[in-house]
Amino acid sequence: MNALAARIMLLWGWRRALVAFLAGAVSALALPPVDFPLVLFLTFPVLVWLLDGAIEANDRRRVRMIRPAFAIGWWFGFGYFLAGLYWIGFAFMVDAAEFGWMMPFAVAALPAGLALFFGLGTALARMMWSDTPLRIFALAFGLGASEWLRGHVLSGFPWNLIGMALTVHDWPLQAASVFGIYGLTVIAVAIAAAPATLGDERPRVLPLALAIVAVAGLSGYGAYRLQQAGEAVLTGKTLRLVQPNIPQAEKWEPDNRARIFSDYLDLSSDKAGGTGRVDAVVWPESAVPFFLAREPGALSAIAEVLPFGRMLITGSNRVETSEGAEPRFFNSAYVIDDAGTIQARYDKMWLVPFGEIMPFERVLGALGIRKLVTLPGSFIAGQRPDLMDSPGLPRFRVLICYEAIFSGDIVDESDRPDWLLNITNDAWFGNSSGPRQHFQQARVRAAEEGLPLVRVANTGISGLIDPYGRVADRISLDTRGAIDVALPASLPKTLFARYGLTVLAGLLGFSLFAAILGRATTKRRQK
Repeated sequence: MNALAARIMLLWGWRRALVAFLAGAVSALALPPVDFPLVLFLTFPVLVWLLDGAIEANDRRRVRMIRPAFAIGWWFGFGYFLAGLYWIGFAFMVDAAEFGWMMPFAVAALPAGLALFFGLGTALARMMWSDTPLRIFALAFGLGASEWLRGHVLSGFPWNLIGMALTVHDWPLQAASVFGIYGLTVIAVAIAAAPATLGDERPRVLPLALAIVAVAGLSGYGAYRLQQAGEAVLTGKTLRLVQPNIPQAEKWEPDNRARIFSDYLDLSSDKAGGTGRVDAVVWPESAVPFFLAREPGALSAIAEVLPFGRMLITGSNRVETSEGAEPRFFNSAYVIDDAGTIQARYDKMWLVPFGEIMPFERVLGALGIRKLVTLPGSFIAGQRPDLMDSPGLPRFRVLICYEAIFSGDIVDESDRPDWLLNITNDAWFGNSSGPRQHFQQARVRAAEEGLPLVRVANTGISGLIDPYGRVADRISLDTRGAIDVALPASLPKTLFARYGLTVLAGLLGFSLFAAILGRATTKRRQK
């Protein structure tokens, strides 16, 4: 191990960049759909050894210390995000004639931008680096802090946080109820980097042993929690989840409009099967290819399908017009009663850059770059995450598309919902890793908050996730169908729901203290 570590430390120039890139790319195997977190025990030690060799620990010239560390982190992050987010390119091929030319730029540009946060994290870590095993806590602090920033800077994009590697199985997933995904990121980095100490001049086994104990502890806690939980308690309410499996390229063709709407009605009726005792039907994001609120005939057809007392919850684009002003477009969700009347509405707050909203629209528009959703203007963000009230159902919070990826920001703990509803359209990304990663993040939100989460997608993955993050039922990707699911009751507030930021601050604070202690130890030895 010493010889391997030494060879990696001595790498320079393009060889060092290539090894960092490959280590990052291989790390993506820890994510869905491969779900092999043990690979991080191989890749993160490589990252540590690369940082060991970036500059001598006693070099006090900060620029010379930080610059190579930033580059190593950037290359590692670029590989990680390129391998983990390749599926972004699928969206540009839905209308290849219009947007296909943008695909290679988007597939490279997004990972390159996100990798800046990894570079920041390794630069922070290198400032507190030492020649002791405690340097793994410097890396845990640096990447933990930079991953939190990635989820919050500008609009934030906390997709494929490192902590997701600890959530791919039900047992360790339970730790999300205590630490949240950002806390699990700090823990995951510390655990994964521990084997690097086997390559030290004096190999240390203790850090690896402690990492194994930590993994066993997380899994043991999860196993105990699930054993105590048993089967989820039910509310007595039943939902019908409708997944029509409509290819994105066909959805907005005018000739398909009537067929698509008819398909939704057929899947929503009791003739589609199921229990028959359904309190609400749920359709996905932007379900129908028209502005539903402006189509009284469509609302009447919905009323004919809904038996007395049954509601429809659906996504639909919405437009507001006024004389002398540009139309305003919203990505919305409606609650519609059995008379075809809209009873409640939610407007999506977190809009997808370049998909629903175009940053620097005038400048980029002049260059021929347009957003993927073809409306005359950008969508407008909603203002408030009001809870939705539907007669006969517990109160719920709607999350449209990737709103479900924002840990700690989806629930107002002073006005807590009874369940979460995530409606989405992952047809943009085909049969790729993207929909599977999106579904896994929904599982984490449920476990974090102790709330059941119902997910309805156009083409998968739809399903019911209980408040422990367990999948109770699902409709697979690329499958047309409808399922009736019994809505579970929520749990009391989890530790994360109560103290989320405090727990994260504690983990970061401990990591920072350990890193500083290691740095001080190194300095004492050098005197």
